[in-house]
Amino acid sequence: MCGIVGYVGKSQAAPILLDGLSKLEYRGYDSAGMAVYDGTKIEYEKAKGRLRLLSEKTHDGETMQGTIGIGHTRWATHGEPSETNAHPHLNEEETIAVVHNGIIENYAKLKEKLIKRGYNFKSETDTEVVAHLLDYYYKQGNDPLTCVTKVMHRVEGAYALGIIFADYPDQIYSVRKDSPLIVGLGKDGNLIASDVPAVLKYTRNVYFIENEEIARLTEDTIEFFDVDGQPIEKEAKTIDWDVDAAEKGGYDHFMIKEIHEEPKTVRDTLNPRIKNDTVDIEELGMSDDEIKSISRIRIVACGSAYHTGVTAKYVFEEMARIPVEVDIASEFRYRNPILQENELVIAISQSGETADTKEAVRMARAMGNMTLAIVNVVGSSIAREAEKVMYTWAGPEISVATTKAYSAQLIALYLLAMKFADVRGLLSADEMKSLITDLKKLPEQIEMLLGNKERIQKFANRFVAAKDVFFIGRGIDYAIAMEGSLKLKEISYIHSEAYAAGELKHGTISLIEEGTLVGAVATQENVYAKTVSNIVECKTRGAFILAVTTVGHEDIEEVADYVMYIPQTNRYFTNSLAIIPLQLFGYYVSVGKGFDVDHPRNLAKSVTVE
Repeated sequence: MCGIVGYVGKSQAAPILLDGLSKLEYRGYDSAGMAVYDGTKIEYEKAKGRLRLLSEKTHDGETMQGTIGIGHTRWATHGEPSETNAHPHLNEEETIAVVHNGIIENYAKLKEKLIKRGYNFKSETDTEVVAHLLDYYYKQGNDPLTCVTKVMHRVEGAYALGIIFADYPDQIYSVRKDSPLIVGLGKDGNLIASDVPAVLKYTRNVYFIENEEIARLTEDTIEFFDVDGQPIEKEAKTIDWDVDAAEKGGYDHFMIKEIHEEPKTVRDTLNPRIKNDTVDIEELGMSDDEIKSISRIRIVACGSAYHTGVTAKYVFEEMARIPVEVDIASEFRYRNPILQENELVIAISQSGETADTKEAVRMARAMGNMTLAIVNVVGSSIAREAEKVMYTWAGPEISVATTKAYSAQLIALYLLAMKFADVRGLLSADEMKSLITDLKKLPEQIEMLLGNKERIQKFANRFVAAKDVFFIGRGIDYAIAMEGSLKLKEISYIHSEAYAAGELKHGTISLIEEGTLVGAVATQENVYAKTVSNIVECKTRGAFILAVTTVGHEDIEEVADYVMYIPQTNRYFTNSLAIIPLQLFGYYVSVGKGFDVDHPRNLAKSVTVE
């Protein structure tokens, strides 16, 4: 969702704002804008569409002079995508400018009150309420900090704000409540941003703003305050990401680059946690007694993270013999769930900012349950909300469609299941050693699968005109099918659905007709024959069958039209291999259709609002 960048320092602000916003394009947006104080007034420019249009309108920022400014990429919630609704939003005198990520839930009531006081609104957005509300308090004789705190007490919802006042041309104010925002401590100036990649070019020292905190930045100072305006102390964190990890590095798209980074991602998540032929997750901070006392696991997640949770259900239940329920976070938080006393709630999120997942964690903690976050972004909201944290260490993932973060989450969940099974006495030393051996082979096996990408590309080119695609599988294969289907639909805009293969006869098979592509995942030995039977059912109704199976099942070629083989591995880990050709398939179909692979329409990388 919406990206925010702000800068105050010695350099020209506009080029820095544009550069920072370009690093946040992955968040999803439909318009962009920025405001810069030029020495006499606040100058602003907006553009509907891609960021390059804003760059062209301002000649790469050169036409907007000034060393302090705020920028924004908007993902529409209130009001259609347009220049009028694009941020920044200003008061009527254009002396206060605001950019906003989130939703002001009581904006209609506030807007009505402001209109009665004579305020006029130009846009359909909830954000313009903030600009006028700041103006209202400022005209009462309050200083900017007091204005900001009064606004925070009045507005309801989730928000991150960047604010500049023409009367205070050396200061940026930033505010956070339930939407991500960081402050960067630079050498030639200081910055605010929605995410770390936007500031990496200028600094590695950042402050993570907590809920209901305010930051005031000048060229050489950063101060923090609570919601009542009282000073607070914060400690800067050092980001150790490789700057190149946030660049394309010669690849056509971030997605294909990140697919190629999956072997490294798997190694980075795996290797530090394997010690002396056993699993050692130091940061988990759970005693053996705590692990043994777990009566049930509840996994809450959204999108691809939910699919890793479905895989984990099969792995945990069979390996560690702990019952597992997997909930879509947006459903969990609103259905008054029943949690057992010793139930562990595991929240999975790449960004660590997913609004529904974050609220699910808060609900679980309020109910007295232990919470464990599996996230990629250090210092993210979910990481701070949960009692326990396990980081995936995938590095920055820019493409909206997740690939390497998904793979890292799988590894984290495998390791967690192995740890729990070991503590509960359900794995012998030989079994643990065998599992670790297979895990360590995964990076090399993924690299081998990536070596077949040209073959997959040729196959994908045959289906760029497909209208409907179905994926089927059983057990872990069903979880793989779910993610393979999502990868295809979210970047190619082809209607695609995943079904548990045994459910075909309960209605779905009526949709299969001549030429329909059906992707069948068949890596689980115990249900392989059943899945083949389902393939035959589809084949006899005219379906074109794409099969994904393990080496050694060449007999599937008798019923499948095209087969993607993955190397042999432990049955628990097949998702880590089978998903690779399906990620490549989705990618090449989208490329073949000429779409913007990294920025699919209507989608955002970090979903920070409901």
